Amino acid sequence: MLENLIIILIVAVIVCSILYYLNKAKKQGHKCIGCPYGKQCSKKCYSSKQQ
Repeated sequence: MLENLIIILIVAVIVCSILYYLNKAKKQGHKCIGCPYGKQCSKKCYSSKQQ
């Protein structure tokens, strides 16, 4: 029972951390979160498609 509680808490911390990161990035103006050119591109993220 205790092992299940620990696993649930770890997963909850990970999910909350991800949501915090996404919220913080959106407030900073990133349009494409995770993209190295997130503040520069215009809503469409082409960094992985450029050659």
